[in-house]
Amino acid sequence: MEIVHSWLQDYLGPHTPPTHEIDDLLTFHAYEVEEILERAGETVFDLDVLPNRSSDSLSHRGVARELATLLDVSLVHDPLAEQPELPGTDKIKISIADSAACPRFSLSLITGVTVKGSPEWLQKRLEALGQRPINNIVDATNYVMFALGQPMHAYDADKFPQVDGKWQFGVRFAYEGETVSLLAESGKEEEREVELRGDELLVVGGANDTPVGLAGIKGGRFAELTAKTTNIIVEAAHFSPATIRKTARRLGILTDASKRFENEPSRELPLYAQAEIIRLISDIAGGKCEGVVDEYPAPWQPVITTVRPEKVNALLGLSLSTEEIVHLIKRTGAAVEAVEGALRATAPWERTDLTIETDYIEEVGRIHGLSKIASAPPVPASLREVNTRQYYSEKIRQALVGVGYSEVITSSFLKKATIQLQNALASDKSYVRDTIKKNITAVLDANFAHCDLLGMPEVRVFEIGTVFDKTTDGVGEHVVLTLGARTKGNGYNPKDDKVLQAGIAAAETVLGEKGEWNIEKGVAELNLSAVLETLPAPTAYEPYEKSAVVTFKPIVPYPAIARDIALWVQGGDQTDEIAHKLTTAAGPLLIRTDLFDTFEKDGRTSYAFRLVFQSPEKTLTDEEINKVMDGVYAVAKEQGWEVR
Repeated sequence: MEIVHSWLQDYLGPHTPPTHEIDDLLTFHAYEVEEILERAGETVFDLDVLPNRSSDSLSHRGVARELATLLDVSLVHDPLAEQPELPGTDKIKISIADSAACPRFSLSLITGVTVKGSPEWLQKRLEALGQRPINNIVDATNYVMFALGQPMHAYDADKFPQVDGKWQFGVRFAYEGETVSLLAESGKEEEREVELRGDELLVVGGANDTPVGLAGIKGGRFAELTAKTTNIIVEAAHFSPATIRKTARRLGILTDASKRFENEPSRELPLYAQAEIIRLISDIAGGKCEGVVDEYPAPWQPVITTVRPEKVNALLGLSLSTEEIVHLIKRTGAAVEAVEGALRATAPWERTDLTIETDYIEEVGRIHGLSKIASAPPVPASLREVNTRQYYSEKIRQALVGVGYSEVITSSFLKKATIQLQNALASDKSYVRDTIKKNITAVLDANFAHCDLLGMPEVRVFEIGTVFDKTTDGVGEHVVLTLGARTKGNGYNPKDDKVLQAGIAAAETVLGEKGEWNIEKGVAELNLSAVLETLPAPTAYEPYEKSAVVTFKPIVPYPAIARDIALWVQGGDQTDEIAHKLTTAAGPLLIRTDLFDTFEKDGRTSYAFRLVFQSPEKTLTDEEINKVMDGVYAVAKEQGWEVR
């Protein structure tokens, strides 16, 4: 979100900090300043406002209020300080079909306006934000949105038919297959016709049920303002953030208005915005406000939270007095009173994020300054007991790694098992696992293709994890050890079981006994919880041995290609010399050379090498590698080696 420095002065006056100070204040206490730039002769801050503060901070007044909080000063001008008193009108009727989707909808009627270009100061501020000025009425609605955070929209009142001398407005969900013609998007010439599927929220003309706008996202062409417009109706509403987000994302229409509604600004904001736009339009377009109608069936109720000073200090690691905590909380705009050793904080209506005690503790910490909180290293504590599962699990890990196994951690959810979840994460994760064998089989299938790249003859993996089963008391759980081996790329092979035995033997060496392994197609599983119950309780952990230093290297996303070459060579062992010449001939795409077979016959030696190729920039083709191998064969021929 972008904020104009000079615009902040409207609210902070002489308290407005210089650019570098605003940068430090916001970055270290509120939201990150991503960039400071110059545009249209103005200094503009590009802020990254996180979701927890987006309800009140996506506006100039919101950022100014935050700066005032951090500086411990009052705003010189605050359009949200006093509840506006606006005249009512019986010339407009509003009907809301679903108050959950639209909790509040207000309209103001302004007559006798003159649509023309905006004054230079207004155009300059919009241009500083990268906006294209349109006319004084539309620019005014955008200005109030950027000023206060409340999206607004103006309709040409004379384009609506009246019923019994009243303008009729409605808010309802779309009908399936219904269409709405939207105004042209910023920077585009053509309007857009959108076909709806029934879950979009619409603003409609109540007299004929005609869609006049996609609620919270974009206005329609039906009541578009023109140079001939003299009477307008201005909308300021509150819509369901989930509904607006889904519609905007599905249709690909992301507007400044939809972004703000997605973050749910306060329901109290619309009338403050109405007061501001009535004043602004009167100044730059003339006209008279005939009144405001406000449909608000369930008014906002203050949120009161109990805050315990001792809890504040305990979580933050501070020693603030109750008076200091009260002062810090009041700086947010909240009202605070002491009640029976605790504090009762009433959140200001614009701060919808202050609902629980932890919210206020966070506010105290960041306003006080997280950099002022001294680090306190934990006090070492003596070991009270040795965790049996952890002790033996670590020894099993070391033993299995020693015989070439790699540890994996797989999902605890399956598409089908014994125990189903009431609220599944996804259709293919609706059960908790009752075995890890399926997961290990999937790991073997997915990773055998990497054997050549890693220089491994086969895949060997294991997992120590929890599985779930039904018991007489409900649901039980226990820990299993599951091993898997794969020697061929086309699924299970009897050779897998032979490789598996090395892992089983390593685990049984640690456990000191033969367990009841469930072996099936290259995967073996043991009920580790049952075995641990029979083992002696450990009294101390094994001495820790620091692992070798590992250097991280990013994974190349493109697949590798392997080629084998077998050569008859006259004489004895020349492995290093042959490998060097083959590697040089293969060029920069060669990333691995492995000797996998050698034997002697009739005074000659046969060497078989596997050459692995991979590009960090693209997927290699067979044609490309075949050309490389032709060069390798040519070098072999020059050396007098016979390619088998």
